Amino acid sequence: MEVRKPVIKSIPYDEFKDNKGLEKIVDELQEGGVNVIVGSLDQAINWGRSNSLWSLTFGTSCCGIEFMAVGCARYDFSRFGFEVTRNSPRQADLIMCAGTITNKMAPVFKRLYDEMAEPKYVVAVGGCAISGGPFKNSYNVVRGISEIVPVDVYVPGCPPRPEAILYGMMQLQR
Repeated sequence: MEVRKPVIKSIPYDEFKDNKGLEKIVDELQEGGVNVIVGSLDQAINWGRSNSLWSLTFGTSCCGIEFMAVGCARYDFSRFGFEVTRNSPRQADLIMCAGTITNKMAPVFKRLYDEMAEPKYVVAVGGCAISGGPFKNSYNVVRGISEIVPVDVYVPGCPPRPEAILYGMMQLQR
């Protein structure tokens, strides 16, 4: 099998192989008034992914209602790039658990987490998702989803205000 060298107009192949030649070409272009951004494709893709989080919502009680309020016109979380919610874990970047998780729901929650593609993030919204909330002494309530999956961001409150949910999502973007 023959390996062909790429042909790039105005850039000789030998100069393209090292960074010094590429930096020289970029400097020449910038001196001529052309704006050039140099980076890797991975950096561009990761920037796009960090600014367009798609969530899989697992809202079980009053915290789920507060999450719905964040999507309304008053708070409008589409300004921040995370208005798209997915119904399939294969299309989601993060799972937002809002509300009480019972022992019966825990295996389903874990399975949804396992079906998500890497990298994946978890946001625990409300006291029940963080620590079991007022139901923590009940025999059927999980004492925080951190017992099931690793949590990236905790949004405290019972239920948390929409502003707190927005702040937690912005912390995840950072």
